[in-house]
Amino acid sequence: MQIRRNDFDVTNRIQTTDSIAVHREVGRLFRLLYPGAAHGAMDRAFDDAANIYAGLYSGYQACDTSYHNLQHIMDVTLAMARLMDGYERSRNGGPALDVRFFQLGIIVGLFHDVGYLRKSADTRAKNGAEYTLNHVSRGAEFLRRYMPEIGMADCAEAAAELIHFTGFEKRVADILLQDPVLRMVGSLLGSADIVAQMSDRCYLEKCRDHLYPELVAGGVAIKKTMQGDEVVYQSGDDLVKKTPVFFEGAVHRLEYDLGGSYNYAATHFGGFNLYMHAATKNVHFARELGAQGGKSLRRTPPEQPGSSA
Repeated sequence: MQIRRNDFDVTNRIQTTDSIAVHREVGRLFRLLYPGAAHGAMDRAFDDAANIYAGLYSGYQACDTSYHNLQHIMDVTLAMARLMDGYERSRNGGPALDVRFFQLGIIVGLFHDVGYLRKSADTRAKNGAEYTLNHVSRGAEFLRRYMPEIGMADCAEAAAELIHFTGFEKRVADILLQDPVLRMVGSLLGSADIVAQMSDRCYLEKCRDHLYPELVAGGVAIKKTMQGDEVVYQSGDDLVKKTPVFFEGAVHRLEYDLGGSYNYAATHFGGFNLYMHAATKNVHFARELGAQGGKSLRRTPPEQPGSSA
């Protein structure tokens, strides 16, 4: 059995640092669900996402957040496609996920973290991570402008709301979507964002070396309060140590706020949720590290263009 590669997904088949490979797999799932359906908007979005993260999209600088980079985007988008596939194959008479909503879910997945990217004229922020606390709203603004450009103007407001399922600027209950199928798409998207990153083979290393500096820059590692500074994470190692507690909160969000929709991954994979299995292994290892069991982090996350520190 081949050891899972650091730049591959939970199946060890799809290279998630390669947007073309992910696009190919998402397209395959799309064609199986919707034979003969047009998918030009989704294809355009894949190209634009790759370009914007590489700094080749007009009006934006290249991605400079090394955790929230193109690989993360592709991992989440791939997970989103799989969750939607699982939903559609197991809905048992429930409302269908039509072709337009599938594409909408993929497009919002591709741009769910675009709010971290700095505009070309931005001289205020030294790094996109400084937008951590409001990156979701920034992403919503982008989608309102972008959706009409790809022929989906009627979905612009829905996209701007769906993106909030991936963040904490709004409570899930306060997200302004009445259509139950759209809310399901949002729950799938929020679930994909959680399970994709926590199942990454280098998740713990990325937390220590890449996410922690972003949390510092974004004002999350140390919070300003009326009583003074509150240290939430003392270091990258401290962030890793607290991963099991974070996972408990993530599972609560998956189960209750997002309606347990992460379970559709098991349907897609034929009965076994590879995402939760890999995420649980990471959490178990973090727990062992916290207990000082003589273990250490040794994996090296892949480098890729458009994710420089």
